[in-house]
Amino acid sequence: MNLKIALAGVSGRMGRTLIEAVNADPDCSLHAALDRPGSPLLGQDAEAAWGGLSRVHVSARPEDVLPGADALIDFTRPEATFAYLDACVEAGVPLVIGTTGFDDAGIARINTAARHVPVVFSPNMSVGVNLLMKLAELAAQVLDEGYDIEIIEAHHRHKIDAPSGTALGLGRAVAGAIGRDLAQCAVYGREGVTGERDPKTIGFATVRGGDIVGDHTLLFAGAGERVELTHKASSRATFAQGALRAAKWLQGRAPGLYNMRDVLNLN
Repeated sequence: MNLKIALAGVSGRMGRTLIEAVNADPDCSLHAALDRPGSPLLGQDAEAAWGGLSRVHVSARPEDVLPGADALIDFTRPEATFAYLDACVEAGVPLVIGTTGFDDAGIARINTAARHVPVVFSPNMSVGVNLLMKLAELAAQVLDEGYDIEIIEAHHRHKIDAPSGTALGLGRAVAGAIGRDLAQCAVYGREGVTGERDPKTIGFATVRGGDIVGDHTLLFAGAGERVELTHKASSRATFAQGALRAAKWLQGRAPGLYNMRDVLNLN
């Protein structure tokens, strides 16, 4: 297999990690490298900034470089993802989306694109995190009564959205498992005299600082005991490896919206 991979946002931290992952995978090769208009990398070799040589030049025009790709992997920002969605639909290229921070309208646009090309869209591409999501559902079903549910997440100082997409995904998994609507029961901040905790709420706490790659803890606090499910990422490589696994899984799939739990057969 030689899977021809297009990468978006190659000037970012995740973009560099993805290039390294593609280079290290004997089944993959770099087909195209994309970045935002105005990026200083435009026209340069995709690895020039890090002293490498890929012979793939960075472009801001997905419509020019996507044809012939087997998949595009996108870890950028919502406004950039929409342009990549349109280009993938036009070129018939499957898409892996690791971008977070979409509102309801943005998710609707992804759903629309998935009618035409297969899309894996997941708030976290880590294999371990997606296993955590499955365990969270089981734990919630067992610990529904008598336990308060809190989700604590920590990320680096540069992350622009909060709570993280993974934390929200955990919240949706837990709420769905016990018949709650996260939009109605989520509590995203506490300050001042808040009164006693409503036992039917799901709380979120956010930490931002330093170079934390990503920590997530799901806490069930009962009388006399606590149950904690925790995942800690020490390297972005885990997200890159998951994204490549998703890109391989997409090959030959019918158009539709999939997630990492589909890729891992956890649904």
